[in-house]
Amino acid sequence: MLRRCPPSFRKPTMPKRLLPAALTLALCATTALAAGPQLKGQAPGWYRLQLGDFEITALSDGSIDLPVDELLQQPRPLTRKALQRAYLGLPLETSVNAYLVNTGARLVLVDTGAAGLFGPTAGRMLANLKASGYTPEQVDEIVVTHMHGDHIGGAAAALFPNATLRLDRRDSDFWLKPEQVAKGGDEGKAVAAIVKGFADAGRFKPFDGSRSGVDIVPGVKAYPAYGHTPGHSNYVAESQGRKIMFWGDLMHVAAVQFPDPSVTVQFDSDPKAARPAREAAYAAAAREGYYVAVTHVSFPGIGQLRANGKGYDWLPVNYSTNR
Repeated sequence: MLRRCPPSFRKPTMPKRLLPAALTLALCATTALAAGPQLKGQAPGWYRLQLGDFEITALSDGSIDLPVDELLQQPRPLTRKALQRAYLGLPLETSVNAYLVNTGARLVLVDTGAAGLFGPTAGRMLANLKASGYTPEQVDEIVVTHMHGDHIGGAAAALFPNATLRLDRRDSDFWLKPEQVAKGGDEGKAVAAIVKGFADAGRFKPFDGSRSGVDIVPGVKAYPAYGHTPGHSNYVAESQGRKIMFWGDLMHVAAVQFPDPSVTVQFDSDPKAARPAREAAYAAAAREGYYVAVTHVSFPGIGQLRANGKGYDWLPVNYSTNR
């Protein structure tokens, strides 16, 4: 509000022309502004990276809180200490990322986020795909690293009417068993329904994993990385000598599992297989210097690795507005 000047200031003794206008304003009026409400939320939901002739778009599905000290298979004090070194707390707010590969001829969606399976803080992949300039009707292939709900939950035959759903047959054979669907509760039923929707439309095509790679579209291949689930797969996009590998759930907690790749997580179906798969992937990425894209590393989840003793340093992609 505007405050009136006291009478002594309204009639200055000196000539009015000598009183600076700025001083008059300062003495005669002050404006009181109400504090604005905190708005919350974040704007960035997608990030673009040029890879040779390919365009990679990271899509945020949101984040979820995880009690990682309970989930990682090491003494809890070690996890808490590692988080403290990274200025992180518990529960750990954990990104859920998906990725879109535009080869110029085909559009491949790598994982699809959680939709409504993991609460209101996730499920934003579809909105961010649209915000990035694409539509779900344009997607040709949906490749899923594995059939956990935060990776396949956002896939739906009706939402992606022109897409084929691809994943390793070992995963579908395991997770679609009636006993596994029942064990998975609502999430298990939802995942089974998603696959059924694509199968009924004739657009579910599982593949048999091969160490030499399985072609998805030209320039994009699937490679087995079994352990986290029976058919967990990594995907590779490669163009003009540049390469990115999409790791899915090869790892979960950057502050712990980059310095110490031996640490497994409770979600691993086969920890004895998951650990060497992770260690081999880390070593190859550091040795060859290519990009990796990780579902549960802080958005956009794209970076490179550098060996550091028995562990690795995570080097996030440099932010750019020129993509």
